Amino acid sequence: MAASPCTTSTGPYQKQAEKFLGRPVDGRQSRADCLAIQKFQINHGISPTIGYAGPITSGVMKVVGVQKAAGHNPNAAKKCPTNKGRIACIDLTRQLSWIQDGSRLVYGPVPVRSGRNGFETRTGLKKIYWRHIDHWSTLYKVAMPYSQFFDGGQAFHSIAGSVWSAPGSHGCVNMRKADAKKYWSLMRNGDDVYVYGRKPGT
Repeated sequence: MAASPCTTSTGPYQKQAEKFLGRPVDGRQSRADCLAIQKFQINHGISPTIGYAGPITSGVMKVVGVQKAAGHNPNAAKKCPTNKGRIACIDLTRQLSWIQDGSRLVYGPVPVRSGRNGFETRTGLKKIYWRHIDHWSTLYKVAMPYSQFFDGGQAFHSIAGSVWSAPGSHGCVNMRKADAKKYWSLMRNGDDVYVYGRKPGT
């Protein structure tokens, strides 16, 4: 698919985008700025991909920034229980998930996409109660590979698109395929899942 032409327009979040992408921060759109913003948009499923530093691009950059800042210690604030043994943690605020065993990090943190406004992923302590590797949603007519259900119809599962794309899921915790596959190998029925925080924009 051919890339969209680059815009010459300076977006309202131009300086923030320049800083995030390591570009010279002058608040004026250049060809190089546009190409860098456009590449970020393509990689993170943001449409349109015209290199315009608008509110959606800025919002995704903020999420990616806090995800990177989590590093290898996503539970530094001790918000996810460390007395449960093997547990999958979901931080809605940072759109991050990881698996820990006590206080030991087992896998992650990885980026996720939780429920959009009106379809929020429900918070609290849950348990995985049903797993289906090739699940198909009859409600939304979409494939949900590596589904691990933990609260009603809400589950971990992989998606074909970007986990950063707006506005979010219908309540499930969307993952990249490799991450969902790893969760499938590490988690079992009866394992704990802890959901906390609040997704930006909900």
